[in-house]
Amino acid sequence: MGQPEIIGLGLSTLDVLFRLEDMPTWEAGVVVDEFGIDGGGPAGTGVSASCKLGASVGFIGLYGTDWAGELKLRSLNDAGVDTSKMLVREGPERNVVLVCVNSESGERVFSWEKGNLSDPLRVEELDKDYITSADFLHLDGTYPEAAAQAARWMREAGKTVMLDGSKTSEPISETIRNLVPLVDLLICGSGFSYQLTGIEDVYEAGEAVLDLGPRVFVQTEGENGSYTVTKDDLFHIPAYDVDVVDTTGAGDVFHGAYLFGLLKGWDIKTITLFSTAVSALKCTKLGGRRSIPEFNEVTAFLKDRGMSLDSI
Repeated sequence: MGQPEIIGLGLSTLDVLFRLEDMPTWEAGVVVDEFGIDGGGPAGTGVSASCKLGASVGFIGLYGTDWAGELKLRSLNDAGVDTSKMLVREGPERNVVLVCVNSESGERVFSWEKGNLSDPLRVEELDKDYITSADFLHLDGTYPEAAAQAARWMREAGKTVMLDGSKTSEPISETIRNLVPLVDLLICGSGFSYQLTGIEDVYEAGEAVLDLGPRVFVQTEGENGSYTVTKDDLFHIPAYDVDVVDTTGAGDVFHGAYLFGLLKGWDIKTITLFSTAVSALKCTKLGGRRSIPEFNEVTAFLKDRGMSLDSI
């Protein structure tokens, strides 16, 4: 692998997935429809998607020294991601996530260990030259101090920074608010722009986000597609109709596909349509990473719908 074109910095997890019709109770267990173990986490899954589509990718994060940590690291390596700058934490892997997926809707619920981020990635552990040698930096805000420093280095080097803003109905933390002005692209989930700006209309909220610093704002809304605001344009792209098995990682994969499109130099609308297709295909299988499609699968999916990357 050559020098990474895209580097992710943030959370990588080991996901233990159960697809089931009903949740167990303390009184009774349930029959599981499907089981899987997969790599997860916003930034980790995002750059894994970029890599599977054909980009050269690196990731900076943490892993433990037990078998779960080794399996998490292997999941990134198997995806083709450069993990040479990953940092080890002695002891058990703290970011193993239980993912319960509804068999009917594909929606999911996450459960994680208390104190899983108590020993964060530190600024002094970062390799500035490695980070700034990439064209794009992808952040999820998990380690805010390290993320902010890496973003500053990239901006100083004239490179591009993307932030994954998670779907939320809760107030945005001060650390994430402070990170927004340091990024070029904010791609977030439902509710994020309202919590950040206090504005309900997504387009008006997007314009307010641009005033904070980013030059591109995208908010993904699941089955309702996505909304984009730039200085020169605003538009809505509907979601593709597919048989949904699992929505785990759908937004993360959208980010990775978007980075791949930026790397290719496509226009924003083409990138958004492509990313929407990648995310839709991901949702047809269990797991956030193992279900990521390859580039030729995406082009075939678009062709079946009368589109090509030359025509959209």
